[in-house]
Amino acid sequence: MSDIFRHKVLRRFMNKNVRCTPVGKRFNLYSCLLIIISYLPTVSAAGSSGGSWEAPLMPSWSVPVAFGILILVYALIVFEVVHRALAASLGGIAAVISLHVVGSGPDLSAIMTWIDWETIGLLIGMMVMVDILSKTGLFEWAAVQAYAQSGGSIWRLSFILCTITAIFSALLDNVTTILLIVPVTIQISKVLEIDPVALIIAEVMFSNIGGAATQIGDPPNIIIGAQLSSQSLSGTVLASQSIGFSDFIIHVAPAVLITMIPAFWLLKKLEADGLSGSRIRNIELLRIKYGIKDIELLKKSGTILIFVIIAFFLHSAYPHPLFSVATIAIGGAVIMLLVTSPHKVEEQLDSVEWTTIIFFAGLFIMIHGLEYMGLIDKIAELISSTIAKAPEENRLMVAVLLLLWVSAIASAFIDNIPYTATMVPVVIELAQDPELQLALGPLAWALALGACLGGNGTIIGASANVVAAGLAEESGNDISFNRFFKTGFPIMILTLFISTIYCVIRYAMEWSSNLIPAALILVLTIASLSLTPIVYKDPSFPPNKVLLSRDISIESE
Repeated sequence: MSDIFRHKVLRRFMNKNVRCTPVGKRFNLYSCLLIIISYLPTVSAAGSSGGSWEAPLMPSWSVPVAFGILILVYALIVFEVVHRALAASLGGIAAVISLHVVGSGPDLSAIMTWIDWETIGLLIGMMVMVDILSKTGLFEWAAVQAYAQSGGSIWRLSFILCTITAIFSALLDNVTTILLIVPVTIQISKVLEIDPVALIIAEVMFSNIGGAATQIGDPPNIIIGAQLSSQSLSGTVLASQSIGFSDFIIHVAPAVLITMIPAFWLLKKLEADGLSGSRIRNIELLRIKYGIKDIELLKKSGTILIFVIIAFFLHSAYPHPLFSVATIAIGGAVIMLLVTSPHKVEEQLDSVEWTTIIFFAGLFIMIHGLEYMGLIDKIAELISSTIAKAPEENRLMVAVLLLLWVSAIASAFIDNIPYTATMVPVVIELAQDPELQLALGPLAWALALGACLGGNGTIIGASANVVAAGLAEESGNDISFNRFFKTGFPIMILTLFISTIYCVIRYAMEWSSNLIPAALILVLTIASLSLTPIVYKDPSFPPNKVLLSRDISIESE
């Protein structure tokens, strides 16, 4: 009987694959790979000591080899020798093999713990929910509304979408925001017949900038907030200097506000070709053609998404091992599937960007492997020794500037999540050192600004960058390393320069009264925001252009 059942299942599986689309075949391939990888650690752990592993003492050659692996992987990505998912996988394999050459290396069960499943779960859950929402016509409708507000100017449309992205990145998190906003961008680009790459890159820039403003906006801030909270520092000499959710808004959000408009100004210069000009379309016809397609599906899926977003807000206030962004996203996706299509889930699962998931897995394994080889600790050691050599009166300024700039450069070329996780203990050690006498707060804010803003430097500097690149690739619009670098790195440098001024005024200089730095920062904020009308203006587009039904309209198909 079992043989008959097995043959029936096999025949059904083969018949399904015969009719499968290329996307479905790719999903089956990646699904099988993930299942095999997930199964192997169980087998390995059966013959090991419960999967626990401690890194052996590293030889002197381990750091140069780790640096060489990092350079090689970046060369493969920069010159597009292979797909970035394969490059990251090769880097992970090289790091693991190097650890085995040193001594008793990690088994598969230990390696699997290096992957940030919080990020993976968030991505998979949100991708499924976004795909279901896309079938309602919501994204097309939102695209038309944004276009209507822009008056047909591509630059003003970019400004609106990037502002929305920055705000939502601060309120939710930048990965979730990118998963929601990029489908809208791709759709509006199709409607207006423009290349979406420049728009997507711009949105990524402001997702990282906006996400820096709050504790939940960017993964580095989540890590900093968790490890420097009152619970984590309870019983230590730093307990009185712990930081909370409101501290990020008080200390980091002003820097973000000051950098926003200058970043828009530079973006306007750098992407003058892709974000200029206009597209005149009949707005009434657009609203008819790209309206809501399935109102019932929108009510069901939209209600669930609203509860998911509320849960995102609440999870930081009510910490629990089973109440995380990953479990919330996956739980929302499962409920949405049950409510909308309980018997047909293949199409929704096909929408998951499996190449992005594989890339993240390989990247996490590679970075943690290089961390065990001593690469990131070497960076931290250099920072600590440099701060210790500075004169006592300038020590805080040196510490803040070093953390800000080194964190930014390192985060641009090493994913900012594992880098931040490694640097937080270094920050704690610096603040606990009685000889240095450094306050914890300024060090934490410099690390947060550096890691978040540094993520704009390269396409693999932050999780949101990789997710956006995966979504763009799936729609047929590839974003290369060099294409992203051309815009991202200059914006990173500009925002860091402005953040440096902010940190020096607020933390590194001694003032006779606390009102003086507060007043200076207020002046900088007002001066920056006052430039908004100038930057928002599109000189290549007629002012006060109104899209009426009599305007020459869009394609008629």
